Amino acid sequence: MLRAAYVALASLLTLSTAVFAADYPFDVTTISAPDGSVTAKFVSFGATMTELWVKDKFGNARDIILGYDDNSRLLTDPDHPVFNPIVGRYANRIKNGTFSIPITKLPQPDGPNVYHIPTNDHDGQDTLHGGIYGWDRRNWTAISKSKTSVTYHHLDAADEGFPGTVNAYATHTVQNGGILKTTVHATATEKTPIMLTQHIYWNLDAFQGSDNILNHHLHVDSSKVVATDGDAVPTGDFINVNDTPFDFRTPQKIGYKFNETVGLCLAPCQGYDHCWIYDHAHETNPGVTLWSDLSGIKLDITTNQPATQVYTAYWLNTPRKVVHGGPSVNYTSFSAVAIEQEGYIDAINTPEWGVDQIYGPGKDFDWSATYKFSIAP
Repeated sequence: MLRAAYVALASLLTLSTAVFAADYPFDVTTISAPDGSVTAKFVSFGATMTELWVKDKFGNARDIILGYDDNSRLLTDPDHPVFNPIVGRYANRIKNGTFSIPITKLPQPDGPNVYHIPTNDHDGQDTLHGGIYGWDRRNWTAISKSKTSVTYHHLDAADEGFPGTVNAYATHTVQNGGILKTTVHATATEKTPIMLTQHIYWNLDAFQGSDNILNHHLHVDSSKVVATDGDAVPTGDFINVNDTPFDFRTPQKIGYKFNETVGLCLAPCQGYDHCWIYDHAHETNPGVTLWSDLSGIKLDITTNQPATQVYTAYWLNTPRKVVHGGPSVNYTSFSAVAIEQEGYIDAINTPEWGVDQIYGPGKDFDWSATYKFSIAP
């Protein structure tokens, strides 16, 4: 009889472990503002936001971010569009997958201070979003939850060839008044580059009445864009936005000069995949504003970061969520706009900028972005 009890207990533990293993790291955590203005869902994998519901001008909630109905595709989708995770240890591109500490200009002779990490972009010419398995494709652990907040922890034990171990904590919070805030705090055991972003794809209409974002209005407080080469890595120069399709200092529809954007994001790409450098600090005033006349939803973004990447999703070709009319219909080019708060891209190979992105003992990394939703006048 005692043996039967042990067998039953063992079976129960095996079953519960199997259920947990099947869910984690795609376990869904839902947080909602007390006033019902915003509800967000996250999974542990990549500390990724999978749904974001806000109210339109008619008082109806819409899910305004792209994603999957089956969240395990965050890992298995070979196209890897990077739907709404925390991206690191180094977001965007690193030329030749190579850098040195202290930073120097490429090419660099091999030595104890030169690091090579896996390349995964432009036929091996650069590293994109942290490597083959960056932070967006790693298991994070939920360490704290409430009705309005969730905190995830990730231990990066020198993954992808970066030096040192990094502990990162990402906290997502919703507040009354249509506010979503994400913060990341990271510490490192050795000197290492850290540059993060949250890679959110926005469609403020949620595919109700429109299939693209070309009529979304965009404002970016920036008079210069990072100039890039044929592999989308910086040349060290900047482009003045005056009289170019990059000028969103006065709000414009994203498609206002779209015919002039062919090839700007590398042929045959049309649209944007560029890094704007903010003209001012934007921890209190929005550096980016996006809104749609159709839904009436307006998004203001404040951040402690000096730059933003705007990508109009030219290469996107992924089945939509059911709530967005899928899965028989795909998210395609210009279905959404990714707006990523970040540092100067590949500054670790561009010493002429004088930008320090090396962190370690005694120097922690902090990233934050606040997304404020309202109804456009």
